[in-house]
Amino acid sequence: MSRSSSGFVAGLTAVAVAMVGYLAYQASASAPDSLGAPGPGASASPSTPASPPPHKAPALPAGSGSGERVVYSLGTDRVWLVTAGNQVQRTFTVTPSTVHPAPGTFAVTSRSAVTAGSDGVSIEHVVRFTSVDGVTIGFSAAVDGSTPKPDPGKKTGGIRESRADGAALWGFAGVGEKVVVVR
Repeated sequence: MSRSSSGFVAGLTAVAVAMVGYLAYQASASAPDSLGAPGPGASASPSTPASPPPHKAPALPAGSGSGERVVYSLGTDRVWLVTAGNQVQRTFTVTPSTVHPAPGTFAVTSRSAVTAGSDGVSIEHVVRFTSVDGVTIGFSAAVDGSTPKPDPGKKTGGIRESRADGAALWGFAGVGEKVVVVR
């Protein structure tokens, strides 16, 4: 390797090390203050960092059926996507609509990739499963990612979820998929 080539490689290496340092600094500057804080009873010693307890998702509600299904809890505003082997594939919270379905077992009746919600918001991954007093009930995600509480003065049936959760439910629940609503 020539002297100019080794100088060039050394220069590239120095730039790469500097960039890694800069990116590490940026990451640490945007981390929450509590990230490095020791938990209760933990040592503040840098040699034994405290690790947060693993996040445990809420258990699938008892009496929610069996087999592949979508489970929606009215009491916890949570959805579980359950495989045929009764394993929870995903669970997430939702923002309920103003009109609620009664507890029971339903089936997905229709789906829309993109449409306008009854509140006028552009929505995607719409999965409908029942209606109450002429109001269609289903899961959807706002295209803008918002999940505001619905206007209590309007009758809406859209159970809002995040866009990522909406995509997951869309991929899981085709027409005819079982939806179990529990208290």
